Amino acid sequence: MRKITNCLVTTSLVLAGALVAGPLHAANLDTASQVDAVTVYPDGASVTRVITLDLPAGDNTLVAKDFPMGLDPSSLRVEGEAGGRLTIGAIDARPPRPVEPSNLPEIDKRIEALRDQREDLQGIIASAEARRKFAEHFAEASPVGIGEKGEARPVSEWRAAFSAVGDEVATADTAIRDAARKQRDIDREIARLEADRAAKPPSKLEVRIELASAAATRATLRVTYAVRNARWMPLYDARLDTGAKDRKPAIELVRRAEITQSTGEDWSNVALVVSTVRVARGGNAPDLNSLIVRYPQPPRPTMSLLPSASMRSREALAPAPAADMADAFAGKHAEERDAVAEVSAFQATFKIPGRVSVAANEGVKSLRISTATITPDLAVRAVPVIDPTAFLEASFVQADEAPLLPGQVAIYRDGIFVGRSRMATAAKDETVRLGFGADDKVKIERTVVKRNEGSAGLIVTTSKTDERAFKTTVRNGHDFPIKVAIQDQLPVSENDDIVVEMLPSSTPATTTNLRDKRGVLEWAFEAKAGEVRDINFAWRMRWPKDKGVVMVPAG
Repeated sequence: MRKITNCLVTTSLVLAGALVAGPLHAANLDTASQVDAVTVYPDGASVTRVITLDLPAGDNTLVAKDFPMGLDPSSLRVEGEAGGRLTIGAIDARPPRPVEPSNLPEIDKRIEALRDQREDLQGIIASAEARRKFAEHFAEASPVGIGEKGEARPVSEWRAAFSAVGDEVATADTAIRDAARKQRDIDREIARLEADRAAKPPSKLEVRIELASAAATRATLRVTYAVRNARWMPLYDARLDTGAKDRKPAIELVRRAEITQSTGEDWSNVALVVSTVRVARGGNAPDLNSLIVRYPQPPRPTMSLLPSASMRSREALAPAPAADMADAFAGKHAEERDAVAEVSAFQATFKIPGRVSVAANEGVKSLRISTATITPDLAVRAVPVIDPTAFLEASFVQADEAPLLPGQVAIYRDGIFVGRSRMATAAKDETVRLGFGADDKVKIERTVVKRNEGSAGLIVTTSKTDERAFKTTVRNGHDFPIKVAIQDQLPVSENDDIVVEMLPSSTPATTTNLRDKRGVLEWAFEAKAGEVRDINFAWRMRWPKDKGVVMVPAG
């Protein structure tokens, strides 16, 4: 087999080329294609369709009418294989012409017959309405209670007259109702037939490929194109076994791809790959314009219907809704095959094993990419200035060549679902930290030992002071030692007139400016089984007496 590849240009250029080089006598060959392979990106997908056919000798135009409307025509590329020499020319994508139904005469004849039936029914209705009107008029104009000479008639004659008039009115009403119901059914059938006779708008694109073959041959073409309405997101399951005296802790980290697509085509039994490349971000970094410094213009008083800046700030600081809790599943489950990872300098791809089907608009489909068993370092971490709860944290060094991408993590501890978290981006050799819920056997209590606000100066008061002291008590209720990390914060001054100092009575911190956060301190130690340990923390702040200060969280 000889393989010939021809990368083609955009549709507008292809049409011009076809007018110049395309033969006028080229035969059109209708064919069908089938989706064979899909690569899904975080913001799009690349789809490959396969066309296999017996190609006659000479110049031909291949016409496939089953491509999705949402494809990018400029992304169409084609390559092929044939038993002899095969030349691939222009490729063009266009919506097919609306097609009228083949049985149009029969539909028109049926509609005509139904309209005749409706007119017949309308005549029945008119006749019944006239009959009812005559009966009602007779009842009003003919007094049945008086004879020809003014004598009173018997009651039996009255009743017979009333009954005759009632029967006539009832019969007319019944005929009108029956005819109206039949008309309603006829109207529905006519509307359905008129919809059937109308030319259907195209739901697929028509792709035309110019081919030239020196001899009749069996050919296989692969047409690749890009679509936008598809994406994948990374998901993770982190299952922590906290271990025992004779067993080290371990994390089973399952990496998954959550795929959704609404491209207008079903991906049935395809070779599926997910890639980290972002195809919708463009190829270049943004351009910067000049930055101008000038004096501000005086504001003009205007009325605004928009929320105030302070209101928008409060809305921005409002807590986000809590994540929905999923049902825990700690039992045995069927094994899933891992994807094959290929990592290069600029991207990572994961080939899903076997053939996969992802229908359009079917919702989310989750596929497992990989599973890794990791030996983590466990520690209890707490921030008692905000929350005295001790949280179990596992940390490990990311060892895979493929980076961990940001995504949601389902957290399990010893087989119990304890919540959800977020995975931060982590390249190889970077440290990953995951929380695994509260550790109720470690008790943490933070108390205020001293709070004193006053003035400072030998004779004349020159400044104000604020001195505070705290004690944090940690109790390890486990029967084994555990690492503990306690965090607190020392106020940070950005003004030379405001002086903040940590007092000598403080327990020396293990780390200052934790993870480059100014003023964030950490005391890390190993607490023995049943041990109680105190951490002292005190600081003093001084500033000019004629000014006031506030402490606000850093932006």
